[in-house]
Amino acid sequence: MTEQKFIPKPYSNSKQKGSVTCASPSNIALVKYWGKKEHQIPENPSISFTLDNCKTTTTLSYSKKEDINSFSFDVFLDGVLKEDFKPKIETFFKRIEIYLPFLKEYHFKIETSNTFPHSSGIASSASGMSAMALCLMSIEKELTVIQSDSEESQNYFNQKASFLARLGSGSACRSLEGDLIVWGTHNDIDGSSNLFGTKYPYDVHQNFKNYQDTILLVDKGEKQVSSTVGHGLMHGHPYAERRFMQAHENLSKLISIFKSGDLDAFIKIVESEALTLHAMMMTSMPYFILMKPNTLEIINKIWAYRNQTQSKVSFTLDAGANVHVLYPENEKVAVLEFIKRELVDYCQNGHYICDQIGFGAQLIDN
Repeated sequence: MTEQKFIPKPYSNSKQKGSVTCASPSNIALVKYWGKKEHQIPENPSISFTLDNCKTTTTLSYSKKEDINSFSFDVFLDGVLKEDFKPKIETFFKRIEIYLPFLKEYHFKIETSNTFPHSSGIASSASGMSAMALCLMSIEKELTVIQSDSEESQNYFNQKASFLARLGSGSACRSLEGDLIVWGTHNDIDGSSNLFGTKYPYDVHQNFKNYQDTILLVDKGEKQVSSTVGHGLMHGHPYAERRFMQAHENLSKLISIFKSGDLDAFIKIVESEALTLHAMMMTSMPYFILMKPNTLEIINKIWAYRNQTQSKVSFTLDAGANVHVLYPENEKVAVLEFIKRELVDYCQNGHYICDQIGFGAQLIDN
Protein backbone atom coordinates (compact mmCIF):
# COMPACT_ATOMS: atom_id res chain seq x y z
CA MET A 1 0.00 0.00 0.00
CA THR A 2 1.18 3.54 -0.80
CA GLU A 3 0.11 7.07 0.05
CA GLN A 4 -1.60 7.30 -3.36
CA LYS A 5 -4.49 5.26 -1.97
CA PHE A 6 -5.55 8.23 0.14
CA ILE A 7 -5.76 10.80 -2.68
CA PRO A 8 -9.51 11.15 -3.28
CA LYS A 9 -11.41 11.31 -6.53
CA PRO A 10 -13.18 14.64 -7.25
CA TYR A 11 -15.90 15.26 -4.69
CA SER A 12 -19.50 14.81 -5.82
CA ASN A 13 -21.15 16.92 -3.15
CA SER A 14 -20.78 20.48 -1.89
CA LYS A 15 -21.39 22.10 1.49
CA GLN A 16 -21.46 25.80 2.28
CA LYS A 17 -20.88 25.42 6.00
CA GLY A 18 -21.12 23.01 8.85
CA SER A 19 -19.64 21.85 12.14
CA VAL A 20 -18.37 18.57 13.49
CA THR A 21 -17.18 17.57 16.97
CA CYS A 22 -14.87 14.68 17.75
CA ALA A 23 -13.13 13.42 20.87
CA SER A 24 -9.93 11.43 20.72
CA PRO A 25 -7.78 10.01 23.53
CA SER A 26 -4.08 10.06 24.10
CA ASN A 27 -2.15 6.79 24.17
CA ILE A 28 0.84 5.39 26.02
CA ALA A 29 3.45 3.42 24.12
CA LEU A 30 4.64 0.13 25.58
CA VAL A 31 7.32 -0.35 22.90
CA LYS A 32 8.55 3.16 22.18
CA TYR A 33 8.89 5.00 18.88
CA TRP A 34 11.94 7.27 18.97
CA GLY A 35 13.47 8.45 15.73
CA LYS A 36 11.75 9.10 12.43
CA LYS A 37 12.47 9.40 8.73
CA GLU A 38 10.99 11.86 6.27
CA HIS A 39 7.21 12.31 6.20
CA GLN A 40 6.71 11.11 9.76
CA ILE A 41 7.79 7.53 9.01
CA PRO A 42 8.98 5.74 12.17
CA GLU A 43 12.45 4.25 12.42
CA ASN A 44 11.01 1.36 14.45
CA PRO A 45 7.57 -0.11 15.16
CA SER A 46 5.72 0.65 18.38
CA ILE A 47 2.67 -0.60 20.24
CA SER A 48 0.48 1.36 22.63
CA PHE A 49 -2.42 1.18 25.02
CA THR A 50 -5.14 3.58 23.97
CA LEU A 51 -6.27 5.64 26.97
CA ASP A 52 -9.83 6.49 27.93
CA ASN A 53 -10.13 9.61 30.12
CA CYS A 54 -7.17 11.64 28.82
CA LYS A 55 -8.67 13.03 25.65
CA THR A 56 -9.03 16.07 23.44
CA THR A 57 -12.43 17.27 22.22
CA THR A 58 -12.33 19.35 19.04
CA THR A 59 -15.14 21.19 17.29
CA LEU A 60 -14.31 22.08 13.70
CA SER A 61 -16.65 24.67 12.16
CA TYR A 62 -16.22 25.43 8.48
CA SER A 63 -17.64 27.93 5.98
CA LYS A 64 -16.98 28.47 2.27
CA LYS A 65 -14.70 31.37 1.33
CA GLU A 66 -13.87 33.15 -1.93
CA ASP A 67 -10.07 33.09 -1.74
CA ILE A 68 -8.95 29.50 -2.33
CA ASN A 69 -5.25 30.28 -2.62
CA SER A 70 -4.37 29.96 1.06
CA PHE A 71 -5.40 28.25 4.28
CA SER A 72 -7.64 30.16 6.64
CA PHE A 73 -8.28 29.14 10.24
CA ASP A 74 -8.37 30.25 13.86
CA VAL A 75 -7.46 28.02 16.80
CA PHE A 76 -8.94 28.24 20.30
CA LEU A 77 -7.87 26.27 23.37
CA ASP A 78 -10.45 26.38 26.15
CA GLY A 79 -12.04 29.39 24.46
CA VAL A 80 -8.78 31.38 24.21
CA LEU A 81 -7.38 32.30 20.79
CA LYS A 82 -3.98 30.60 20.40
CA GLU A 83 -1.89 32.26 17.71
CA ASP A 84 1.11 30.17 18.76
CA PHE A 85 -0.73 27.00 17.67
CA LYS A 86 -1.14 28.25 14.11
CA PRO A 87 2.30 27.36 12.68
CA LYS A 88 1.85 23.67 13.60
CA ILE A 89 -1.64 23.58 12.08
CA GLU A 90 -0.34 25.35 8.96
CA THR A 91 2.39 22.73 8.58
CA PHE A 92 -0.18 19.98 9.09
CA PHE A 93 -2.51 21.42 6.44
CA LYS A 94 0.36 21.71 3.94
CA ARG A 95 1.26 18.05 4.48
CA ILE A 96 -2.29 16.78 4.04
CA GLU A 97 -3.64 19.12 1.34
CA ILE A 98 -3.02 16.59 -1.41
CA TYR A 99 -5.17 14.08 0.50
CA LEU A 100 -7.90 16.60 1.47
CA PRO A 101 -8.09 19.06 -1.45
CA PHE A 102 -11.04 20.93 0.09
CA LEU A 103 -8.86 22.52 2.79
CA LYS A 104 -8.33 25.87 1.02
CA GLU A 105 -12.01 26.19 0.13
CA TYR A 106 -13.09 26.83 3.71
CA HIS A 107 -12.35 29.00 6.70
CA PHE A 108 -12.07 26.80 9.79
CA LYS A 109 -12.73 27.63 13.40
CA ILE A 110 -10.92 25.06 15.52
CA GLU A 111 -12.11 24.90 19.14
CA THR A 112 -10.30 22.41 21.30
CA SER A 113 -10.05 21.42 24.94
CA ASN A 114 -8.19 18.74 26.88
CA THR A 115 -9.19 16.77 29.96
CA PHE A 116 -5.56 17.06 31.13
CA PRO A 117 -3.00 19.88 31.40
CA HIS A 118 -1.55 20.94 28.04
CA SER A 119 2.19 20.18 27.75
CA SER A 120 1.97 17.99 30.85
CA GLY A 121 3.87 15.11 29.30
CA ILE A 122 0.61 13.43 28.34
CA ALA A 123 0.57 13.34 24.55
CA SER A 124 -1.77 16.25 23.77
CA SER A 125 -0.39 16.32 20.21
CA ALA A 126 -1.53 12.69 19.78
CA SER A 127 -5.06 13.30 21.04
CA GLY A 128 -5.32 16.73 19.40
CA MET A 129 -4.13 15.73 15.94
CA SER A 130 -6.17 12.53 15.92
CA ALA A 131 -9.30 14.47 16.89
CA MET A 132 -8.57 16.97 14.12
CA ALA A 133 -8.02 14.17 11.59
CA LEU A 134 -11.32 12.53 12.50
CA CYS A 135 -13.15 15.86 12.11
CA LEU A 136 -11.59 16.42 8.69
CA MET A 137 -12.44 12.91 7.55
CA SER A 138 -16.03 13.46 8.65
CA ILE A 139 -16.15 16.55 6.43
CA GLU A 140 -14.73 14.59 3.49
CA LYS A 141 -17.38 11.93 4.01
CA GLU A 142 -20.04 14.65 3.72
CA LEU A 143 -18.50 15.78 0.42
CA THR A 144 -18.70 12.28 -1.00
CA VAL A 145 -22.20 11.45 -2.23
CA ILE A 146 -21.67 7.71 -2.44
CA GLN A 147 -21.27 6.67 1.18
CA SER A 148 -21.06 3.10 2.36
CA ASP A 149 -21.15 1.66 5.85
CA SER A 150 -19.49 -1.55 4.71
CA GLU A 151 -16.57 -2.97 6.64
CA GLU A 152 -14.27 -2.15 3.74
CA SER A 153 -15.45 1.46 3.69
CA GLN A 154 -15.05 1.82 7.47
CA ASN A 155 -11.55 0.32 7.33
CA TYR A 156 -10.57 2.85 4.67
CA PHE A 157 -12.03 5.69 6.76
CA ASN A 158 -10.10 4.57 9.86
CA GLN A 159 -6.88 4.03 7.94
CA LYS A 160 -7.02 7.43 6.26
CA ALA A 161 -7.88 9.19 9.53
CA SER A 162 -4.90 7.50 11.18
CA PHE A 163 -2.71 8.29 8.15
CA LEU A 164 -3.64 11.98 8.32
CA ALA A 165 -3.15 12.11 12.09
CA ARG A 166 0.36 10.69 11.65
CA LEU A 167 1.27 13.61 9.40
CA GLY A 168 0.37 15.96 12.24
CA SER A 169 2.02 14.02 15.05
CA GLY A 170 3.50 10.56 14.65
CA SER A 171 1.99 8.97 17.74
CA ALA A 172 -1.43 10.46 16.89
CA CYS A 173 -1.98 7.61 14.44
CA ARG A 174 -2.25 5.26 17.45
CA SER A 175 -5.20 7.13 19.01
CA LEU A 176 -8.00 6.58 16.49
CA GLU A 177 -8.77 3.03 17.63
CA GLY A 178 -8.05 0.76 20.59
CA ASP A 179 -7.31 -0.99 22.77
CA LEU A 180 -3.86 -2.06 21.53
CA ILE A 181 -2.52 -0.32 18.43
CA VAL A 182 0.58 -1.12 16.40
CA TRP A 183 2.31 1.47 14.26
CA GLY A 184 5.25 0.57 12.06
CA THR A 185 5.95 -2.38 9.81
CA HIS A 186 6.84 -5.54 11.73
CA ASN A 187 7.44 -8.95 10.18
CA ASP A 188 5.50 -10.83 12.86
CA ILE A 189 2.37 -8.66 12.82
CA ASP A 190 0.02 -9.04 9.87
CA GLY A 191 -1.25 -5.77 8.44
CA SER A 192 1.24 -3.56 10.27
CA SER A 193 2.19 -0.42 8.38
CA ASN A 194 4.44 2.61 8.60
CA LEU A 195 1.63 4.72 7.14
CA PHE A 196 -1.02 4.32 9.85
CA GLY A 197 -1.81 2.56 13.11
CA THR A 198 -3.58 -0.81 13.09
CA LYS A 199 -5.45 -2.75 15.74
CA TYR A 200 -3.30 -5.47 17.29
CA PRO A 201 -4.58 -8.58 15.48
CA TYR A 202 -3.74 -11.47 17.84
CA ASP A 203 -5.01 -13.01 21.06
CA VAL A 204 -4.83 -10.93 24.23
CA HIS A 205 -5.13 -12.61 27.63
CA GLN A 206 -7.77 -11.51 30.11
CA ASN A 207 -4.98 -10.17 32.36
CA PHE A 208 -4.62 -7.21 30.00
CA LYS A 209 -8.30 -6.33 29.74
CA ASN A 210 -9.28 -3.03 31.42
CA TYR A 211 -5.63 -2.42 32.29
CA GLN A 212 -5.19 0.63 34.52
CA ASP A 213 -2.94 3.66 34.01
CA THR A 214 -2.59 6.24 36.76
CA ILE A 215 -0.55 9.18 35.51
CA LEU A 216 1.54 10.94 38.14
CA LEU A 217 2.07 14.58 37.14
CA VAL A 218 5.61 15.17 38.34
CA ASP A 219 6.09 18.25 36.17
CA LYS A 220 3.25 20.03 34.35
CA GLY A 221 5.51 22.58 32.65
CA GLU A 222 6.81 22.74 29.10
CA LYS A 223 9.47 20.17 28.28
CA GLN A 224 13.00 21.54 27.96
CA VAL A 225 13.46 19.65 24.68
CA SER A 226 10.56 19.00 22.32
CA SER A 227 9.86 15.50 21.05
CA THR A 228 10.49 16.70 17.50
CA VAL A 229 14.02 17.78 18.43
CA GLY A 230 14.56 14.54 20.36
CA HIS A 231 13.53 12.41 17.39
CA GLY A 232 15.93 14.36 15.20
CA LEU A 233 18.83 13.61 17.51
CA MET A 234 18.51 9.91 16.67
CA HIS A 235 20.12 10.69 13.31
CA GLY A 236 23.75 9.74 13.78
CA HIS A 237 23.14 8.53 17.35
CA PRO A 238 25.85 5.96 18.23
CA TYR A 239 23.30 3.45 19.56
CA ALA A 240 20.41 4.13 17.19
CA GLU A 241 20.58 1.03 14.98
CA ARG A 242 20.78 -1.34 17.93
CA ARG A 243 17.88 0.47 19.57
CA PHE A 244 15.72 0.04 16.46
CA MET A 245 16.53 -3.69 16.47
CA GLN A 246 15.66 -3.90 20.17
CA ALA A 247 12.21 -2.43 19.50
CA HIS A 248 11.53 -5.10 16.85
CA GLU A 249 12.70 -7.81 19.25
CA ASN A 250 10.57 -6.55 22.14
CA LEU A 251 7.48 -6.32 19.97
CA SER A 252 8.01 -9.93 18.90
CA LYS A 253 8.28 -10.98 22.54
CA LEU A 254 5.06 -9.19 23.43
CA ILE A 255 3.07 -11.35 21.01
CA SER A 256 3.52 -14.44 23.19
CA ILE A 257 3.26 -12.38 26.40
CA PHE A 258 -0.12 -10.93 25.41
CA LYS A 259 -1.34 -14.42 24.55
CA SER A 260 -0.12 -16.10 27.76
CA GLY A 261 -0.89 -13.27 30.18
CA ASP A 262 2.64 -13.37 31.63
CA LEU A 263 2.65 -10.13 33.64
CA ASP A 264 6.20 -10.55 34.95
CA ALA A 265 7.55 -10.74 31.39
CA PHE A 266 5.33 -7.80 30.41
CA ILE A 267 6.76 -5.69 33.24
CA LYS A 268 10.36 -6.39 32.21
CA ILE A 269 9.79 -5.28 28.63
CA VAL A 270 7.68 -2.22 29.42
CA GLU A 271 10.01 -0.84 32.10
CA SER A 272 13.09 -1.59 30.01
CA GLU A 273 11.53 0.25 27.05
CA ALA A 274 10.81 3.29 29.22
CA LEU A 275 14.35 3.47 30.57
CA THR A 276 15.85 2.81 27.14
CA LEU A 277 13.90 5.75 25.72
CA HIS A 278 15.47 8.06 28.28
CA ALA A 279 18.87 6.44 27.87
CA MET A 280 18.77 7.40 24.20
CA MET A 281 18.08 10.99 25.23
CA MET A 282 20.96 10.98 27.70
CA THR A 283 23.40 9.60 25.10
CA SER A 284 22.46 11.79 22.14
CA MET A 285 24.52 14.79 21.12
CA PRO A 286 23.57 17.21 22.51
CA TYR A 287 22.44 15.09 25.46
CA PHE A 288 19.51 15.97 27.68
CA ILE A 289 17.56 14.65 30.67
CA LEU A 290 13.77 14.96 30.87
CA MET A 291 13.34 12.92 34.05
CA LYS A 292 13.22 14.84 37.33
CA PRO A 293 14.47 13.74 40.77
CA ASN A 294 10.89 12.88 41.74
CA THR A 295 10.57 10.66 38.67
CA LEU A 296 13.37 8.49 40.04
CA GLU A 297 11.93 8.54 43.56
CA ILE A 298 8.62 7.22 42.20
CA ILE A 299 10.32 4.48 40.20
CA ASN A 300 12.24 3.29 43.25
CA LYS A 301 9.06 3.35 45.36
CA ILE A 302 7.27 1.20 42.76
CA TRP A 303 10.13 -1.30 42.71
CA ALA A 304 10.16 -1.50 46.51
CA TYR A 305 6.38 -1.95 46.70
CA ARG A 306 6.48 -4.68 44.06
CA ASN A 307 9.19 -6.56 45.91
CA GLN A 308 7.33 -6.33 49.21
CA THR A 309 3.87 -7.29 47.97
CA GLN A 310 4.46 -9.33 44.79
CA SER A 311 2.19 -6.85 43.05
CA LYS A 312 2.17 -6.69 39.23
CA VAL A 313 2.34 -2.88 39.23
CA SER A 314 4.84 -1.35 36.83
CA PHE A 315 5.73 1.99 35.26
CA THR A 316 6.37 3.49 31.89
CA LEU A 317 7.46 6.95 30.78
CA ASP A 318 6.87 9.13 27.77
CA ALA A 319 9.37 11.76 26.67
CA GLY A 320 8.96 13.71 29.89
CA ALA A 321 9.11 13.59 33.67
CA ASN A 322 5.67 12.14 34.42
CA VAL A 323 5.18 8.51 35.39
CA HIS A 324 2.47 6.21 34.04
CA VAL A 325 1.72 3.63 36.71
CA LEU A 326 0.38 0.49 34.98
CA TYR A 327 -1.43 -2.32 36.77
CA PRO A 328 -4.12 -4.97 36.18
CA GLU A 329 -7.71 -4.16 37.09
CA ASN A 330 -7.82 -6.68 39.95
CA GLU A 331 -5.19 -4.63 41.82
CA LYS A 332 -6.97 -1.31 41.40
CA VAL A 333 -7.94 -0.74 45.04
CA ALA A 334 -4.56 -1.76 46.50
CA VAL A 335 -2.45 0.16 44.00
CA LEU A 336 -4.50 3.34 44.35
CA GLU A 337 -4.03 3.14 48.10
CA PHE A 338 -0.27 2.75 47.56
CA ILE A 339 -0.25 5.73 45.19
CA LYS A 340 -2.10 7.95 47.65
CA ARG A 341 0.04 6.79 50.57
CA GLU A 342 3.51 6.86 49.01
CA LEU A 343 3.59 8.53 45.59
CA VAL A 344 1.31 11.57 45.61
CA ASP A 345 3.84 13.63 47.55
CA TYR A 346 6.17 13.43 44.54
CA CYS A 347 3.55 14.89 42.18
CA GLN A 348 3.36 18.59 41.41
CA ASN A 349 0.64 19.96 43.69
CA GLY A 350 -0.32 16.36 44.45
CA HIS A 351 -1.94 15.99 41.03
CA TYR A 352 -2.49 12.68 39.28
CA ILE A 353 -4.98 11.29 36.75
CA CYS A 354 -6.68 7.90 36.93
CA ASP A 355 -7.16 6.34 33.52
CA GLN A 356 -7.49 2.94 31.88
CA ILE A 357 -7.50 1.31 28.48
CA GLY A 358 -9.95 2.86 26.04
CA PHE A 359 -11.16 2.12 22.55
CA GLY A 360 -10.37 5.15 20.45
CA ALA A 361 -11.82 8.31 19.00
CA GLN A 362 -15.51 9.13 18.70
CA LEU A 363 -17.60 11.34 16.46
CA ILE A 364 -19.73 13.26 18.97
CA ASP A 365 -21.80 15.56 16.76
CA ASN A 366 -22.20 16.33 13.09
